[in-house]
Amino acid sequence: MKKFFVTMVVLMASVMGVSAQVSEPKDTPQLEFALQLKVTLGDAFSCGETQHGRRTVIPITGGTFEGPNIKGTIINGGADYQIANTAINRTELEAIYCIKTDDGVYIHVRNRGIICSGTDAEGKPTFYFKAAPQFEAPADSKYAWLNNALFLCAPDFSQEFKGIVLNVWRVK
Repeated sequence: MKKFFVTMVVLMASVMGVSAQVSEPKDTPQLEFALQLKVTLGDAFSCGETQHGRRTVIPITGGTFEGPNIKGTIINGGADYQIANTAINRTELEAIYCIKTDDGVYIHVRNRGIICSGTDAEGKPTFYFKAAPQFEAPADSKYAWLNNALFLCAPDFSQEFKGIVLNVWRVK
């Protein structure tokens, strides 16, 4: 009976012209540059191999940030918590820290992402490093816009800066 029902549904769909093809969405999200963080880092240390993988902690010691509508400093005291699975060359990260705008507003940041490397179908090396920061700004501040959007970030590696540079975009 079940086989008969599935056959009838497939026949009806084909008679009615229903297609299983997926069309490209008309409202593709756009990205808008929001800010760049220049994060200074302390010496990393490891908690060793845990039940989840190799745990590494990288202290966040400060830095600066700037964008079209925001500017300030990164507060010392946060950290980037990473868990690495070396068998598949994949690291999950979660950085937790605070920033302070030039006009004295504190904003909490939680940035989760992945880093992975490998090879593509042609055997060429690949590297992927993306994260999704979430901001927690005072709701009554001019920075409340950070609370009501999704953000993506990617690193910008620089020989001149001793730390990590993260470019952040707002998903429109």
